[in-house]
Amino acid sequence: MKIPYKYFKVAIEEKPSINSLSNKFFQLGHEHQIVNNIFDFEITPNRGDCLSLDGLLRDLKVFFNIQNHNEVYTNKIDNLRIEFKNNSKSFCPKISFAKIKIKNSVNDYKGELKNYFDDLNIPTNNFFTDISNYLMFETGQPTHCYDFDKLTGKIILEEIDYDASFDSVVGKKINLSGNNHVFKMNNEIINLAGVMGGLSTSCSESTSAILLECAYFQPDSIMGKAVKYDINSEAAHKFERGVDFLSHDRVIRRFIQIVKNHTEIEEVQIISENYKEFKSIAIPLEHEKINDILGSKISEDEYLCRLNALGFVIDNDKILVPSYRNDISSQNDLAEEIARSIGYDNIPLKKIEIQSVKNDKNLFEDKIRSFLITHGFFEVINNPFTSAMEENSMIVDNPLDSNKKYLRKVMINSLIDNLTYNERRQKDSVKLFEISDVYYFEKDELKTKKYLSIIASGRVGKNYQDFSKKINAKYMKGIFKSLFPELNADFKILPRKNLDSKSQSEIIYLEIDIEVLKKTRIEFNKKIDISTEFTQYQGISDFPSSYRDLSFLIKDPSEIEALEKLIFKFHNQILKEVFIFDYFFNKEKNFIKLGFRFVFQSKEKTLTIEEIDNIMNSIIKTTSQLNSVEIPGI
Repeated sequence: MKIPYKYFKVAIEEKPSINSLSNKFFQLGHEHQIVNNIFDFEITPNRGDCLSLDGLLRDLKVFFNIQNHNEVYTNKIDNLRIEFKNNSKSFCPKISFAKIKIKNSVNDYKGELKNYFDDLNIPTNNFFTDISNYLMFETGQPTHCYDFDKLTGKIILEEIDYDASFDSVVGKKINLSGNNHVFKMNNEIINLAGVMGGLSTSCSESTSAILLECAYFQPDSIMGKAVKYDINSEAAHKFERGVDFLSHDRVIRRFIQIVKNHTEIEEVQIISENYKEFKSIAIPLEHEKINDILGSKISEDEYLCRLNALGFVIDNDKILVPSYRNDISSQNDLAEEIARSIGYDNIPLKKIEIQSVKNDKNLFEDKIRSFLITHGFFEVINNPFTSAMEENSMIVDNPLDSNKKYLRKVMINSLIDNLTYNERRQKDSVKLFEISDVYYFEKDELKTKKYLSIIASGRVGKNYQDFSKKINAKYMKGIFKSLFPELNADFKILPRKNLDSKSQSEIIYLEIDIEVLKKTRIEFNKKIDISTEFTQYQGISDFPSSYRDLSFLIKDPSEIEALEKLIFKFHNQILKEVFIFDYFFNKEKNFIKLGFRFVFQSKEKTLTIEEIDNIMNSIIKTTSQLNSVEIPGI
């Protein structure tokens, strides 16, 4: 979100420098860059209230005196009669409409409307749509303009659960599937609610009367819609993060005033429908608890002063949360507000000592981890949220991603995704495991179980002994039996049908309750170290890998270590892996043949043959210094 520095400066009495203002924004947690005196913000998802000029100015009130220069229309507005029916009141608990009709043509843009399009180099569309776009920037509340003369029937807001399509205002046909909330007229979809309007009722340069829609939509029902239908929608971005339930009257009056500043208004009417009363969240006033959380020593007066500056109201020992702060519900949230206003760096440091206790439960799981890692497996940590609903699954009321609103009851789908992700990146030996909780309901009570899940496919290993061997159930059972000799683990072969991978190797899978493992004897080799070293994650390149093989003839077996040392110590940024895949010792003639595989891959691009050849030539040149080593064919 981009906002010019001068927009803040004109509203702040103290007129801070751009660097001073930048420091305050960083203190408040609003990450940004500054290019040509324009702030480019990255607002965190929980702070939807700051996705606007007004929202950021509200946050700055804890530091500065903010002047409000934005005019609103103050005249009495007649009631609007409109044919509208809301069949989705839980999705849309509040909606307002205004009819605005103008007499004359529109004057050239001026004031904040002109500045917005000029300063940010944004192309204009038509008068009413331009005001709508500007107001979303200023207030954070999306609005939608229908050409009033194109409305020929009753407007209905409802949820549909069938395939449908409509032409959007940007000219793109949107094909809807699954559950969607839409506005309809004469059984035609005219708006995908909270995301994008339809072309059939859109405004143009000739539009002289509009029906302005201003609504509150439940964020979780909007979330993911723009991504699903590949729509660039600023409105959806704001709705899915939560807008101000009580902003409608001011936003509409602000809209009318901007219209009035540019032309003469012939008619204006308004109607607002409330299907649910707004109740402000009330949090007990517990000043000392805030100090306990932060380790601070601020007085109650300072505490209340900072809260008042941020828009909170104190009423009978209760702190009332503003309607635009959807992220505040507890003492911890209030403590975070105070910490941001003070500055985390300004809170006195206090040394604490935490002793790490290693219990038997963790030690048992660490033994399993170390054993599997020693046998070439990699541990994965997956998101516990999933799109797959199982019987007795737990659903999350307000998920971060509406497409993943269930807590997983099984781990198999996550491990399959991990496997295919690696296979699509040309990994021909994939051995993964995860130790994690799963969640389920039993007799209306949420319960958890911890499972060990293992998935493997492809080559057994990348050495001359295992290179030609394929992972199968017998191999996996043999490994597991060496750790749990008395357990007959049920390894399954998973079908590859419908998997997004070209590999044809068998997929071997095991999912077993950790409590079951604890009841059987474990044969843990004391020589296997339980690692405490932290390994930094390194991403897998999306670009294809390439490999080359070299076969070396070693006439003097005593030179084998020298050859391995030269090759394994050879370093290049795109040389990702080297291993021996073939070994042959001729006792009669006393020579050894070693086959080395070199794997090349870049994170930035697809490698060329020339780039790989240059490195291979360097390797050949390096190894040719050994007198008893030859490369047949070269």
